[in-house]
Amino acid sequence: MSDFELTDTDRDTRERVNAIASHLRAIIELVGEDPEREGLVKTPMRAAKALWHCTQGYRQDPDAVMRQAIFEYAGSQIVIVRDIEFYSMCEHHILPFFGRISVGYIPDGNMVGLSKLARLVNVYARRLQVQERLTREVAEAVMRTLSTSGVMVVCTAQHLCMKMRGVEKQDAATTTMHCCGAFEKDAALRAEFLSLLKV
Repeated sequence: MSDFELTDTDRDTRERVNAIASHLRAIIELVGEDPEREGLVKTPMRAAKALWHCTQGYRQDPDAVMRQAIFEYAGSQIVIVRDIEFYSMCEHHILPFFGRISVGYIPDGNMVGLSKLARLVNVYARRLQVQERLTREVAEAVMRTLSTSGVMVVCTAQHLCMKMRGVEKQDAATTTMHCCGAFEKDAALRAEFLSLLKV
């Protein structure tokens, strides 16, 4: 198996990815396959690189992502970026779950570049996760890093751990919400946010 080679990686990264590939090769053998079979020879390294990419959120700072593009803003009405698609890995079975997240906040002196909310979602999604925590972490990061009087996040996702194994329910979807600040205290604001998602 060749060493992990990417020009922008350091020695520690190469060693970690090579170690992951070695473990994956052993897993392929343990499930009853021949890791030397033509179609599988390069699979451990390919899978290791894919897993490294899908867990890159561990190596990113969510607060730094948000603070890259904060600007003064005098408005005070709800700002929503909706239907941000994401792909994550269930921490219980290491199977994918995926869906869409909508993030709303009420500016209180500044605003954030819209793409940063999508990048923030990626930081937390690209970790071993549960949907409930993913929703809360995104909301709390926006509340923590932005001058805002309130944040609300809604996430709807489908889980392959429910589709491929276990109950094997193909049409089931899960929705989670997390509110901070004014959204937590004011039912009318929550209702306004949810109604805007249907526009």
